[in-house]
This record gives sequence, C-alpha cells and structure tokens, in this order.
Amino acid sequence: MTDPTTSTWHPVAPSAGVRPGANIVAGFAEGQELALWRSASGAAQAWENRCPHRSVRFTLGQVIEDRLSCAYHGWQYAAGNGQCVSIPAHPAMQAPRNVCAKVFGAVDAGGMLWVSLARDTSSAPPSLAEAVPADWHFCRTLTLRAGAEGVRDALAQHGFVADAAPGAFRGALDGVKTAALVLDAQPQLTFVHLWTEAPPGSDAMKTLHTAARNLRGTIETQG
Repeated sequence: MTDPTTSTWHPVAPSAGVRPGANIVAGFAEGQELALWRSASGAAQAWENRCPHRSVRFTLGQVIEDRLSCAYHGWQYAAGNGQCVSIPAHPAMQAPRNVCAKVFGAVDAGGMLWVSLARDTSSAPPSLAEAVPADWHFCRTLTLRAGAEGVRDALAQHGFVADAAPGAFRGALDGVKTAALVLDAQPQLTFVHLWTEAPPGSDAMKTLHTAARNLRGTIETQG
C-alpha cells in the first residue's frame, strides 16, 4: 500500500449514496479498507473498517446519531475523532481513552465523497470541486479487474485528458461528454466513477452506459 504520508485525495463513492445518520458504505483506497458514513448532521466520515476492540468490520454495525456502533459488542465511537465514548454492556463504566477508531480525512466535492489517507488533512485541495461540473449527472461506477495505471493509460488512449483534480479525467465516450474519476482501490482493482452532462433517462445516457461496458471489456481484455 502507498505510504499514507504521500497519498492524495481519492474519489471513493458518490456522495448521495452515503446518507446522514443512516447507512455504512464499504470502500477502498490504495488497498485500505474503509467504512464510509455520515453523522446525523451530514458530516462525512471515512474510517478504517475495523473496530479497535475486536477487529470486527464497522460496515456490519450501525450509525446511532453521531456515533458508529460496532456489531459485535456494541461499542460506540464518536464522529470526527473516532474516540470510544460508550460501552452499552457497562453503562456506568467510563469508556477507555486509549481506544479509538482510525479516522481518515473525508470531504464532499463535485458530487463525490473524497478520502485522504494522509496524516495531515486540514484542508482539501480546491480543485476537487472542479472534478465534475455542478450540473452534470452521475452515470455509473465501473469495477475493473486491472491496475489503476493501466486504466489511466486506457482512458488516455480513448482521448481523455487529465483534469486538475487527482484521478479526474475529461473526455467523451461514443460522443457523450464524460468525466471519469479513477479510484486506485487495490493492486488489481480499480473503480471508475462516470459523470456526464446527459440527463438521466436520455438516449445519450443510455449510449454512455453501453460505451462504458465496452470500455470495461477492452481494458480487462488488454490486462
């Protein structure tokens, strides 16, 4: 996995798919398994998908207002800093101060939830908001059994040009203007989030869906 001190912001999931005070979404970035969720106020959270108590995946748990509760013993951790704040089986006992979930930087920009594995995530690069035009629509996410570098090369061969935001490309598939956000998930697993100016249900959107499937087949065939 890439040294987290040098990693950049990653487009992990469409923002709309992670709802305030509700679901927990699994994600990956550079081999790091993530639990994505929002506090009741809507603040984006990206945590290592492992409860520090017994290493059970947080994605099996539940969101309780501004806390994430593990499915195993129900230990609860606070949004923002990941500090353990409650042990329901022992309500009178003070939660141990040295038990914290591992928390990563998470921001919403351009319709995506971006995650940084870097230690210093005090501010997000302003170019993230420029990755997808404000009036564009989400099309789909491609799951590719290929390395991110090969996927980026394939997009370049299809005429896509790197944008200002990390992992963002702009081009067209079958004549439909498209923004492609490349996520380096694992060594041989890459996700590509596709956005377009074409409205949902339009012929252009249907064309893009077909073109995306063809692109996936081409990339995976080429290895």
